[in-house]
Amino acid sequence: MIPLKDRIKRKRFPFITSLLILVNILVFAYQLSLGENLEFFFNHFSITPSQIIQALHSDLFKPFVFMTFITSLFLHGGWLHLGGNMLYLWVFGDNVEDKLGHIRFLIFYVLCGIAASALHIYIDPASNIPAIGASGAISGILGAYILMFPKARILTLVPIFIFIHLAELPAYVILGLWFILQFFNGILSLKYADVSMSSGVAWWAHIGGFVTGLILVFPFKKYK
Repeated sequence: MIPLKDRIKRKRFPFITSLLILVNILVFAYQLSLGENLEFFFNHFSITPSQIIQALHSDLFKPFVFMTFITSLFLHGGWLHLGGNMLYLWVFGDNVEDKLGHIRFLIFYVLCGIAASALHIYIDPASNIPAIGASGAISGILGAYILMFPKARILTLVPIFIFIHLAELPAYVILGLWFILQFFNGILSLKYADVSMSSGVAWWAHIGGFVTGLILVFPFKKYK
């Protein structure tokens, strides 16, 4: 299922959501210009679990290694990776930002991204595979959205065999099924390492981000 838009009217322009999308697109455009230097760029700005664990056990503080918790949120592996993440960010992020307020939303976004990476590292600390993408932080937005707008109607593309159907589905159906898929694949990745390796998806980062969003949304919500 591919969400296209919701039916909730926001009260103010989603400045931070728009800015995050713009920065992600600009960073991706820069990636495209790197050519053969892209691997070097990823190695320095993505988050690699084994490097984080090594830095934690080192006597020397390596601040740049830990900055990858932030920088990795703005890197993407391809057009589909970027497009999918930005679509979800736009559909669900504007209303969450509307409820949290601009600054709270930005802090919320970053904390969800950090927590997502932290769980990914905890689950697979020996991994030498660089992890990139905004999906952990965006998963936190999905967790916030399902609590604040569970019955919101989402215009969604639903594939039925070889046909594509447009339907309005409640948020709890779309996001509930999304989380079940992440959790199911996360469990499989624990039992069968090749599931995670072959898909290239950090399932537990998605789970960690979503759960963090569920926990943080109400403390961060702006009450009037």
